Amino acid sequence: MSTNNLRVEDRSSGAGSEAYTTGAVTSKDGTIIGYRRLGQGPAVVLLHGSMESAQSHMQLAQSLADAFTVYLPDRRGRGLSGPYPVDYSRQTDVEDMEALLIESGAHNLFGVSSGGLICLQAALTLPAIHKAAIYEPPLFLNGSAPTAWLARYDQEMARGDIAAALVTGMKAAQMGPPIFNAIPRWIIERMTSVMIRGEEKKADGDTVTWRALAPTLHYEGELVTEMAGALETFRAIHAEVLLLGGSKSPAFLKTALDWLEHALPQVERVEFPGLGHGGSGNHDRRGQPERVAHELRRFFA
Repeated sequence: MSTNNLRVEDRSSGAGSEAYTTGAVTSKDGTIIGYRRLGQGPAVVLLHGSMESAQSHMQLAQSLADAFTVYLPDRRGRGLSGPYPVDYSRQTDVEDMEALLIESGAHNLFGVSSGGLICLQAALTLPAIHKAAIYEPPLFLNGSAPTAWLARYDQEMARGDIAAALVTGMKAAQMGPPIFNAIPRWIIERMTSVMIRGEEKKADGDTVTWRALAPTLHYEGELVTEMAGALETFRAIHAEVLLLGGSKSPAFLKTALDWLEHALPQVERVEFPGLGHGGSGNHDRRGQPERVAHELRRFFA
């Protein structure tokens, strides 16, 4: 597992101005996993969630950079990193994380949504992890993860209808505003198409656009489905765990946090009033990263 420092930038794709270094590690299967690095101090890895990339949490990293060396990897299929394998499973993500831990020397992780699922699995199997902060992992009790949406999503992607595929994924994840339930689907799809085009017009060279992220939803669906049957195994996690969530997030995410709070041996929980599922992300995605950074500083200190 090797690393290569590639360049130093003094921009962060609309998330504020902060110098960062980019580098890469090689995962077990030979795939390159790229990352951004900034700050100084003990290493912390921040792992983004669905429809995100490393740049999605640059403002959170900046809020931690005076006390920690922050690593923000692009998960597979995004930005600086290579593709998903044909035989993808959660073990693929754990191996990617292991390569990052070896390179960075990090013992602390923060994972958001599906990135939180990966961090939980990594904390179960990688002894290098001492502390893991998890923001709203999409865990489903009793193996009840919805799967029917994946077939529709795959069909929409196959015919190049990105907007329809994204709407399918959003509805499955219950991430749209409540008003979406009262709006005809074709209107939501048209609105999504407009947003995709608008984002692409404003995107700079570092931006991983919605169009580029759309294919990764297939693998997110596979991950959530595979992890739905893993709940009981998490009782064996020995790392300290901080569970984070927002008061405005969907009920099924709060249910998952409830279960983890009672099941994990070393756990604490914080809920942020007024925040939703994107609470840790950049301001342009309605995040308040400074609030999340405050709790991470305390936990990782």
